[in-house]
Amino acid sequence: MLQEVLESARSDGPMAAPAFIEGQWSRDGTLTERTGPHLRKVVTRFASATDDQVARAVEYAARSAKTVADLAPASRATILERAAELAAAHRDDIARMIALELGKPLKDGRGELDRVADTFAVCAGETRHIGGDVLPVAGWARGTGNTAMTYRAPAGVALAITPFNAPANLLAHKLGASFAAGNTTLVKAPPQAPATTTAIVALLLEAGMPPEAVQLLHGGGDVGAKLCAADEVAVISFTGSAETGAAVARAAGAKRLVLELGGNAATLVCEDADVAHAAKICARTGYSNSGQSCISVQRIYVHRSRFDEFVDVLRAEVATLKVGDPLDPATDVGSMVDEDAATRVEKWTAEAAAQGARVVLGGTRDGATLHPTIVADPAADATIVVQEVFGALVAVLPFDDLGEAIEACNRSRFGLQAGLFTHDVRTIINAWRDLQVGGLVVNGSSNYRLDHVPFGGVKDSGFGRESPAHMIDDYTVVKTLILRGMSVWGDR
Repeated sequence: MLQEVLESARSDGPMAAPAFIEGQWSRDGTLTERTGPHLRKVVTRFASATDDQVARAVEYAARSAKTVADLAPASRATILERAAELAAAHRDDIARMIALELGKPLKDGRGELDRVADTFAVCAGETRHIGGDVLPVAGWARGTGNTAMTYRAPAGVALAITPFNAPANLLAHKLGASFAAGNTTLVKAPPQAPATTTAIVALLLEAGMPPEAVQLLHGGGDVGAKLCAADEVAVISFTGSAETGAAVARAAGAKRLVLELGGNAATLVCEDADVAHAAKICARTGYSNSGQSCISVQRIYVHRSRFDEFVDVLRAEVATLKVGDPLDPATDVGSMVDEDAATRVEKWTAEAAAQGARVVLGGTRDGATLHPTIVADPAADATIVVQEVFGALVAVLPFDDLGEAIEACNRSRFGLQAGLFTHDVRTIINAWRDLQVGGLVVNGSSNYRLDHVPFGGVKDSGFGRESPAHMIDDYTVVKTLILRGMSVWGDR
């Protein structure tokens, strides 16, 4: 199936995106189409899952859990290593699929596939380290003469619900870590990227993942809600908006949840910063994937003494970005996920200008393509400051005192990740302590992530941490064994 899916991406017609249910590829269901935001024509046809297919998939997952759990960690690791090699080998084809379905530039899609390969490789490495502990029970009198041990056992059935903005790598994180832990996984694909999701699942099956280990269903929120509510599901990993995350939690009930939700990430540029370097980094990371990232640079707080200088350099850097055809390898900024998304950001820009902000660059769109936009000195309560923009817009605000800037950052209901440009160690420590975020990037923007490093937020940005090691903890349960009357510690 992998070759069929990849070949369909090279043709002029719609791409193939079958579901994978009960160990079989299927095109049954309600026919749905995905229109590419740049080409403005149907690029993928897929079948949304029916209620019967959801029920059968859940039942099959429950029956398959033991089969997957019985696969030794070394065997699972070998499969994930093969998947990493296949991701690298098919990098360009899958990047093209992403460009067609989402308008994401080829250079960004290729970078995402590089990360997919890394993520599978890291998952493989973590698989080889899954173990347990011998507990110090003899340290207390009541434990004398006994031995106690633990190991991390598979949770059973996992559900992975992935977003459109990084459909390949975020699926690699969720499905790779779940399989590493020994689970069977139900994947609910984003309707904006069905073919890309199919390609990653097919790639894993090609690498040797047993069919019992994964099922893929297409559809909208109704399919996701039914899967979340299924009693057989033990753990859910969801990436998406805060509002949808709350709906997932309500539908799930008493299940283990890992929720990576939204953000309106801030980056602070201090008085001692290298302004040229900071502006260049913010220009590159504020508009990659058209700003459609939960940690994309959205708010930049700049010390007032450097504010005008920063805005001028940022404008010059952003003006060099090439906007246009996502299939052109030179393009830096493609289209947003759809025209409605671009229209929303265009409207928010106009609202900020009406409140007194200065639109330094952009503010207009061509269909789903929003021209990279810089808004200087918006009101503190402007929508582009308070809400998650999730688009090709960066707001720049001045500050006089770093403590006040940190307070402004913390007034957000989100708290995912922040950036900080400074050379002062005390400032770094204070910001790390006081910013209400899950991660701080120093001398880099908010939009930087290493796939083997813990990633996640606080407040409405969710809970749990996404990195293979931490996700394996979430995808497993601790099982304890107590040996009474047998001790490795001594009996007296």
